[in-house]
Amino acid sequence: METDLSKITLRPFKLEDADDFLLFAGDDQFTGNLRWKTMASKQEALDHIKDVCDEDKYKANFGFGVAVRHWGHGIATKATKLAVSQFFLDFPQVVRLEAFVDVDNLASQRVVEKAGFQKEGLLRKYAFLKGKLRDFVLYSFFSSDFPDGCHS
Repeated sequence: METDLSKITLRPFKLEDADDFLLFAGDDQFTGNLRWKTMASKQEALDHIKDVCDEDKYKANFGFGVAVRHWGHGIATKATKLAVSQFFLDFPQVVRLEAFVDVDNLASQRVVEKAGFQKEGLLRKYAFLKGKLRDFVLYSFFSSDFPDGCHS
């Protein structure tokens, strides 16, 4: 079965999304590549949605996730491209998006690279992931990376 990528839409999370958020954030396989722990309750999902968006004036962290059953269909790449373009339109003061990807998460590295992020380097023993100190790859995307200033 082929996934219809034209149905992908992006918007910020709302508190009303907590149940849907928990569907993937409560899945150990999904959160296996994330620094945050698998969520066990709707309250944890609500707290995460409330606390996750702490933006800097000129830079922001970028992350993505797709429910496990939808892996390998190009959804993350399409959504990342849409999100990056929309992000810079919605937050013109931000110049830099940063993506931190576990060194062993090759699929996510491909996603950000296909979306235009540039690999900046390896951050050795950068963060704990499920109780283990791990290396991460740092990627960046600048608002000026769009050709001719276009956000397409």
